[in-house]
Amino acid sequence: MAAVTTSADRPQPGLRERKKIKTRQAIRTATYALIDEQGYDATTIEQIAERAEVSPSTVFRYFPTKEDIVVTDEWDRLMTAELRARPEDESWAAVLRRVIRTALDLSLAEEPEVLRLRARLGVEVPAVRARMLESTAVTGRLLREALAERSGLDPDGLELRVFAMSVMGGLMEASRYWAETGHRDDIRVLVDRALDVLEHGLPAGKP
Repeated sequence: MAAVTTSADRPQPGLRERKKIKTRQAIRTATYALIDEQGYDATTIEQIAERAEVSPSTVFRYFPTKEDIVVTDEWDRLMTAELRARPEDESWAAVLRRVIRTALDLSLAEEPEVLRLRARLGVEVPAVRARMLESTAVTGRLLREALAERSGLDPDGLELRVFAMSVMGGLMEASRYWAETGHRDDIRVLVDRALDVLEHGLPAGKP
């Protein structure tokens, strides 16, 4: 398996961008802490702003809704960039496993409790689940574009649409299963199982 990218390996942003990242992270950290303490519905934007030491307008400038704070797409660009960088002769299955594992390893290394909380909220809170579906569509589009560059297929063609959204649906169901079973299994193993289904089909049933 390829070496896992670390924070130190990523290009370092400028001062202005670092301030934005710091503010976004403060808002997210405050949100997750409040939700953990008192639940999703009881947590308000005003409370988040106070905990993050910013104004409510600043929260809304970075995140249009509370659901947007929870449903982050911070790994999308990293995943698609790494997908584009993989060798051309590498199979789609191997490419997807590598880039998805990289993103999962980063998430688990930097914020494992947040990953678990986000998965749980996606199961328990309808508004978060709806926002996750919207985010999945956006990520699916990025995946289609990256795969189109590798394959030469039309990113808007039916085949690539079906394939990309099958991958995204598999990842979402793996996350839901992980949350519904109390995070008992390693999410990376569950994602591998989901990709196995896409690559090889359903396992044999009972005789």
